[in-house]
Order: sequence, then C-alpha cells, then structure tokens
Amino acid sequence: MNARLASFGFTPARLAFALRTGLAACVALIVAWLLGLEHPQWAGMTVWAASQPVRGQLLEKGLFRFAGTVIGTIAGVGLILLLQVHPALLVVGLALWVGLCTGLANLLRGFVAYGTVLAGYTAAMVALLDVGHPENVLTLGADRMATVLVGVLAALLVGWLFAPAADGTALRVRIRGILADLCDQLAATPADPEAARQLISAMASTEESLDPHAAGSLRSHRETRASRALLSTALSVLLWRRGRDGAALPEPARLAVTAAAVALRAGDSAAAQEALARAAALPGLHETLGPLVSTLARWRAPENRTAPGAEPAVPVVLHRDWIGAREAAIRATGALLIFGALWQITGFAAGAFLLLGMSIMISIFSTFENPIAMLPFAFLGQLMGAGTALAIRWLLWPQAGSEWQLVAMVLPFVFLGALLAGHDRGMKVSFDYNMVMLLLLQPALPLTGDVGTSMLMGLAVVAAPLAALLAYRSVYPPTLRRKQVTLAKMMLHDVAALAGDAQALAHRAIWRARLYHRMLRMFRLTERSSRAQRAALDSGLALLDLGHATMRAHEMLAAPDTPAAERRALRAALARLERIGETPGRAEGALSRLARRAAGPDAEVFRHAARSAASLAG
Repeated sequence: MNARLASFGFTPARLAFALRTGLAACVALIVAWLLGLEHPQWAGMTVWAASQPVRGQLLEKGLFRFAGTVIGTIAGVGLILLLQVHPALLVVGLALWVGLCTGLANLLRGFVAYGTVLAGYTAAMVALLDVGHPENVLTLGADRMATVLVGVLAALLVGWLFAPAADGTALRVRIRGILADLCDQLAATPADPEAARQLISAMASTEESLDPHAAGSLRSHRETRASRALLSTALSVLLWRRGRDGAALPEPARLAVTAAAVALRAGDSAAAQEALARAAALPGLHETLGPLVSTLARWRAPENRTAPGAEPAVPVVLHRDWIGAREAAIRATGALLIFGALWQITGFAAGAFLLLGMSIMISIFSTFENPIAMLPFAFLGQLMGAGTALAIRWLLWPQAGSEWQLVAMVLPFVFLGALLAGHDRGMKVSFDYNMVMLLLLQPALPLTGDVGTSMLMGLAVVAAPLAALLAYRSVYPPTLRRKQVTLAKMMLHDVAALAGDAQALAHRAIWRARLYHRMLRMFRLTERSSRAQRAALDSGLALLDLGHATMRAHEMLAAPDTPAAERRALRAALARLERIGETPGRAEGALSRLARRAAGPDAEVFRHAARSAASLAG
C-alpha cells in the first residue's frame, strides 16, 4: 500500500498527518458553527496552523498559539480605539506593532517565536476584518479568541488520539554517530579536512533539529540543552584537532578514542565515556577532552545536573540575530506604513484585506531561512485557495437551503487541502490554499455581497505575497549570502568585544559557546556549497585563534609580575583587536610584535593569531 501511495507522489506518514489534520479542521469548523460563533471558519484555520505530527509539539504549539492570539486580540482592540481617534493612527499603530513582533520573533526560537509573530498578525485580523464597524470590535475579539480555542482543542483532541508521542531514540542514535565520527577524526593520522567539514555539517543539521524535540515536557527541554552542550563541546574538540597541524595523538590516547568510537556505534555510551575519560587523564589532554567527558555524562542522564565531582557545566549560549531582527522589524514597519498609506489615500475597498495579507507575509516569512524562495509558492497556494473560495461561494452555496448545508459543502474542499498537504509537490502550496480558502468563506445566511466584491477581496489577499516579495527584495534582502556575511561580521564583532571586555576572563566560556553555535549556524547557511563550508571552517579556526590570543593577553595583563613594557604591548594589541573589523592589518602587526616579544607557547599563540588576522584581512 505504501509503495502504491509513493508511486502517486504521496509520502504515507505525511499523508496520514495531513488527513487527520483535515479531519480536525472539519470537526473544529462544525463545532464552532454549532456554538453559534460568527466566524467558524477561523477554527478550521487554527487547526491547520496549530497541528503538529507528535504530541509534545502539538501541546506546546497550541499553547503558544492561544497565548499569541490573546495578546494579539488585545492589541487589535487597542488599534480600533486608535481608529476612532483618526484612521491614520490605525495604520501607524499596526505597522509599529507588527514590526515589533516581527523583530522579537527573529530573536526567539521555536514555538515562542511562532506565538510572537502570531500576536502581530492577529492584531491585524481583529483590527482590519471589521474595520467599517468599530463598535463591534469587542464582539469580534471575543469571537476570534473563541474560534482559536475551539481550533486548538480540536487539533489537540484529534492529534492526541492519532499522533504518536515524541521519540528521541533516532536523535540519540544520530548524536552517538556524530561522536563516533569525532573519535575517528581524533584517531586519524593525518587529519582529513573533508571529513571534518562533513562532520561539522552533520552537527549543524542535528543542532537545528533539536528545537522541535524540546517541545512538550521539561525532560525534553533538559535533553535538548544537554544535547546542545554536547554538540558544542564536540565542535570545540574537532576544531582543536584541526588546529594541531596534523600532529597525531599519543598512542594510548589514540587507542582510547578508537575504543570510544566502537562503543558509541554499539550503543554503549557508558563504555564510550569511560574510554574518553582514560584519554582525558593523559598529560596535555584533560583541558580539551575533560569537557567532552563531562557533557557526555550529562547527556546520558540530563536529569542529574549536579553530579558530585563533575566538571563545571558547559554553558549553552544560542546565536541571536540582532542585525537580522532589526532589519526584519524595519522592513515590516516600513512596508505596512507604505501600503497602509496607499489604502488611506486611495480608499481602495479591499485595502484592509491587502494589509491583512501583508501583515502575515511580511512577519511570519521573515523567520524562515529563505523567504524570497518560498513566497512564489505562497502566492500560488493563495491563488488556488481564493479561486476555490470563489467557486464555492458563487457556484455551490447558492444551491444551499440552510447554514448546515453551507458548512457541509466546504468539508470536501478541506479534505482536498489535506491531500495536497500529503503530496510531495502539493505540500508547498497546501498551507496557503487551506488558510485563504477558509479565510474568504463565512458560512452564514443570508448570502450577501456580489461577485465583483468577492473577486476584489480575493485579488487583494492574493496580491499580498507579491507585495511582500517586493518588500523582501527591496529592503534588506534576506538572501542566504547576505545572512552569511552578516553572521561572519557578528562573529568578528564578538572577538572585538572580547578584546575590550575588562571581565573577559570570566566570560571565556560564554564567548566560546556563542562562537561555536554561530559557527554551526554558518554551516547550515552554507550547506549547499562545500567550498563555502570550507571557507566557514577556516574562518571559524581563525576566529578561535584570535579569541585564544585575546584571552591570553588578558591573562598576562592580570598577572602581577608582567613587566611594564610588555603590558603596554599587550594593551596596544587588545586595542587593535577591538578594531579588527575595520583594520585587521593593524591587528596582525600588533600580534606579530607580541609573538616576537614572547617565548615558548605564548609566542606560538600570538603567531597563530597574527596569521589568522592576516587571513581575515585577505
């Protein structure tokens, strides 16, 4: 059966999820109508937005969807009050609110980010869908929250009956495989740069999959945090291996890490931990391998966070895209101000629907990796949804004699959307098809309006992805290449900030953790180009060299026996490192002078950093 479905382009697991989501959407629509809610179709829309393939994700997303709806509804009521002062204040207030929510969503992760962006465009739904009747805003807000609650409960009920519980077994097997490959890299002589690149790419892909796994329980959140700490430590060990210029591990250490790799592939994490502990006990290896042993122990038992005698916990510091968040907020605010002003000036009858669509497209798509590539599919899906809604409204609904028949006529098209969602090609347009079709259908008698008005509303909704695409292409285009450049600048800025931080020694672990996470993020952005990934790896090593040199300079300054002349040279080098983004050549010169003054390991640290500064200048 599965093979037959696959031959028609359906993925069985995805199709099963889509069909139960369609069933939940139909249940929500019927229940909301039976309860007498004014917009029962919103309950069906909520199901499509809130459903998830496993129970934990379903519970957490439903919670944040309802919370975001409540906050957005309150904001929408406030916007209607502004409308009564002056219509232009509605546009300004909406633009500022959606811009704020969009910026915050780009700083957050997972379902928290989803709830934040939802709070933005929910305000638009409340303020714009009934803009001609501001006296009804409280009723509309209450209706909006009630339909969302019905939709969340329907998604939760159907999902809980049919959806499986979250299973982290596959993820743990994947992480054990990464650690085994890391041990192979440690034992290999000479080191294989291409294998290292592929291993970091696997780490980056695994790290990105952790957010959905964290949903649903405190234990899952603890496991996710332990997994992130383990991956970050594994990356630090791999980069340390790359920085040893091909030098082999001592034979006892090589045998120990080889035994750890064998144990990991056999699923015996305890034996792997013991083998790595033997390697970490050897001279010169504890500082590098000790944290790996500690994080592996915590990963094996994430609930045991205070094991006696354990190494200090490795901090988990996530990359926050402050630059991207600021640009997303400016883009959203500016686009809504421009299109809102056009609506106010022209008096375009369907302008509210265009602004509503823009609020959704300009906010939620900004959190995606490549919104410019996705918006054409959103346009196609919305075009299909609007066309279907028009056909139902003007071909089928005139044949109905009661409201329950109106509702019944919509249900087959909801299941059509489920079939689209389960198909390999149709899935790209299915979400927008379902949402727009339901948005434009309000099952209530008597039927009102005319064909021209319905078509105008449909065209306004469909125009929103095109207007959003124009905004994305014109204002801070969020292309993958631009994101890579921005991330590289942020990593370099971290080194500069570290050089100027009087408390740098206390912040060493936090700086490393942030750098490692940003490096994993860089690998995800460059995954389509092995050449770009090799460049990212080289840049990461260079930044680590500069960070180590910066830390060593701070340590030498903190030592009371450092001569005055050397202190002046150290301060000068740190001052140059503070401006490495603007003048990397000067940083190279200052580090080279430090290398000539120093002796032994310190000279090597500063010499490596000088070469790294030169590579960044190039």
